[in-house]
Amino acid sequence: MAAPRPAPDTMTEVPSEPSGDLRDVRDGLTSAEARERLERFGPNTLPAMRRRGPVARFLLQFHSPLIYVLLASAVVTTVLGDHVDSAVICGVVIVNAIVGFAQEARAEKALTALMAMTSTTAEVVRDGSLMTLPSTELVVGDLVILEAGAKVPADVRLLVADGLEVDEAVLTGESIPSAKDPRPLEGEVPLADRRDMAFSGTVVTRGRGTGTVTATGSATQLGLIHRLVGQAQGVQTPLTRKIAHFSRLITAAVLGLAALTFLIGVLRGQAVAEMLTAAVALAVGAIPEGLPALVTITLAFGVARMVRRNAIIRRLPAVETLGSTTVICTDKTGTLTENRMTVRAIAAGGRLYAVGGTGYAPDGDIVEMEGHAPVALDAHPALAACLTSALACNDAQITRGTDGWEVIGDPTEGALVVSAAKAGITSVPQRLETLPFSSERQYMATRHEDGAVHVKGSIERVLALCDRQLGLDDQREPFDHRAVKAVTELAEAFGRQGLRVLAFARAEAEASSTPLTRSSIPLTRLSHLTFVGLQAMQDPPRQAAADAVRACHDAGIQVKMITGDHAETAAAIGTQVGLHGEVMTGTDIDACPGDRLPGAVERTAVFARVSPAQKLLLVRALQSRAHVIAMTGDGVNDAPALKQADIGVAMGRAGTEVAKEAADMVLTDDDFASIEAAVEEGRGVLDNLVKFIVWALPANIGLGLVLVAAIVTGGELPILPVQVLWLNMTAVLVLGLPFAVEPRDDDIMHRPPRDPRLPLLPRPLVARIMFVSAILLAGAFGLFHWEQAHGASSAEARTVVVSVFAVTLATYLFNCLSLDHPILVRGVRRNPWVGAGVAGLIVIQLIYTYVPVMNDLFRSAPIGLAAWGRALTVAVVSYALVEGAKRCSTRTFAPASEHSRPGILKP
Repeated sequence: MAAPRPAPDTMTEVPSEPSGDLRDVRDGLTSAEARERLERFGPNTLPAMRRRGPVARFLLQFHSPLIYVLLASAVVTTVLGDHVDSAVICGVVIVNAIVGFAQEARAEKALTALMAMTSTTAEVVRDGSLMTLPSTELVVGDLVILEAGAKVPADVRLLVADGLEVDEAVLTGESIPSAKDPRPLEGEVPLADRRDMAFSGTVVTRGRGTGTVTATGSATQLGLIHRLVGQAQGVQTPLTRKIAHFSRLITAAVLGLAALTFLIGVLRGQAVAEMLTAAVALAVGAIPEGLPALVTITLAFGVARMVRRNAIIRRLPAVETLGSTTVICTDKTGTLTENRMTVRAIAAGGRLYAVGGTGYAPDGDIVEMEGHAPVALDAHPALAACLTSALACNDAQITRGTDGWEVIGDPTEGALVVSAAKAGITSVPQRLETLPFSSERQYMATRHEDGAVHVKGSIERVLALCDRQLGLDDQREPFDHRAVKAVTELAEAFGRQGLRVLAFARAEAEASSTPLTRSSIPLTRLSHLTFVGLQAMQDPPRQAAADAVRACHDAGIQVKMITGDHAETAAAIGTQVGLHGEVMTGTDIDACPGDRLPGAVERTAVFARVSPAQKLLLVRALQSRAHVIAMTGDGVNDAPALKQADIGVAMGRAGTEVAKEAADMVLTDDDFASIEAAVEEGRGVLDNLVKFIVWALPANIGLGLVLVAAIVTGGELPILPVQVLWLNMTAVLVLGLPFAVEPRDDDIMHRPPRDPRLPLLPRPLVARIMFVSAILLAGAFGLFHWEQAHGASSAEARTVVVSVFAVTLATYLFNCLSLDHPILVRGVRRNPWVGAGVAGLIVIQLIYTYVPVMNDLFRSAPIGLAAWGRALTVAVVSYALVEGAKRCSTRTFAPASEHSRPGILKP
């Protein structure tokens, strides 16, 4: 703690014109009062959230019905003395658990990041002395001092504000700092308009102020968001929901079938131990234990591709969610726009000028609206005067760093510095005095060593101070009512386009001898100014934003812009990027009846002046219509909605740590176009997952059917549990890997979103799976008895069965590279991993068949060429039948092109 310093003098009331020197403030709390309140209300921190440790997270990897069945099978095989089978089963389970644990996203850190935001120091007046305290020790009633660059340590009711502006983007989404005014407000006022308050976690960008702490810790607006984050339940993705449902169905079916076959065998007089082995083989064979690993690998490859397209996935299932997204709720500032204020137009001397370039780089030309060539300042003195006043009455600087040009200071003033630099004006005479901007004055003024006074401020206040205007030929002209009306109408036209307009004026050198001091100049003294022009600026849309929005609409995905900015600005930006229609404000949301809100939200594309709680409400309203929501954001205010959404997308550059930790995906370039690219990748991953599942399931179902047939007929088991595991963890993995890198279809972004209510596998694909399973049953079961009838041993016959499954899966792989078109040769050309997978399977199967140690471990045996030929015949017949079914189908099916349901709007 720093040594106490004398506090400023006290005050009894808020002055109508804040003095700015912090005089006449109260003595603050006494140390005894502060200690008592700290003990009663607790420290100024947010409560921590309990999280699972690494051991608990690892153990949760085994929390699955499929894993329970496998573990039970391992116990049964151990009891029966089949220790090799038991070890293999346990090994498979452990490998799957390790993969799942390694790929699981990091534990939620959103609340920790929120707490870090309040870990700062504060300038506090106590016992009549100014001292520096940890913000955790602040209590309600403390008198705090706020200065430029400081983080507001708690919610503060302002008593004095001298040019005080606070960046509240993390709470409100406002793209420009909020000017503060200590005068109390009447009635209910939205958070973004509470000029008399400074909120915890925001940053002072300019000026100074004094205020009294009104709330600390969880009682602050930041604390409210903390509670919202805690209340927002992370939702399961469509894939995890469907895989979980699929797992439950498979588990129930396998357990029921295994129990039934065990009972049938015992009733037929077969040994109990033999029937237990058969039941285990059935359970192990029918459960797709390789599926979780292949799903994880496919998602991981999708993640790697997204990184190359500026999207970092923090939770693997989010990749698939992107493929099912039906609505993207996007922030405006920094996502659809550059997040860099840019002057777009200048009015000076009766002429209009367009300003080229974007951002803070001093690149771009200034041209007349009707012209194309850059203007020469010596021929446009009024333009030069306007640019000079903007640079002179300015506290910002632009610098070039490793990441490009950046502004130091207020973004709006930075835009004015850049516009002057584009015309070659980079310096002005030295400044002598400054009258800072305040919400009371609504203008800023500076006096310079050449005697000139420059003024910058709102249209209304600056025009009221002017009685002349600078003409085209640098002559001062009367500024009568007609001229004022013309300027006002022009400013209103700029405003309707979403532009922020500032007016500029100057005093003549001979009239500037009046002292420019804070104490002696009433508002009426600084008058008889010459109006020199307007500058209109905006945070411009990103160049690729409109194309990305259009691509989303072509893909049947709704795009909704949700911002804290004013309705006019939001509507203008929305129109420029292709989001048209009425604007719905936060007030409209509150006034809309709950039963009508989902429909109203679904019909609206632009939302303005929206609070954090309302963002969460919008997401829930859309989810109630069965939409899959991707929500973007960068501020603390976005964290609850990011967590509630099916997939939260945070900004990597401008985003707070709170937003990043609450999100499933982070954009490294903060660009909406990267979201569209990620959706494209997500759809490709979803396609590949469906293809893989359609390919893999016939092996499991076929194995189960072969075992059931053997038990029902009372014969010998055609395949043993350890051989089933060999197939599932070699053939399925080796041949399944090519699906993870299968290229996207060309028309992938011209399909409507997949209905999230559809089953993972629609009926046509279920029918195909059962058809191939029946082929495998007939081929494998038939050849097993054929081989035995022609003198083969049980080990040789079982090796033929394993070979039938292996080579049939290899040919069926080509069937599944496209679910509705033949793609045999083209599939190898566009995905070389297909050929590599088939070659790898051949090598592995030869090792399984002919290496003695493998024969001992898996109870296989060498077979002849004739047996291989018979197995290959089954595979070729299977391929031909599936391709024939494709050609005979009257309906072309694509996995992500289901008819969209009512409620998903199409362009």
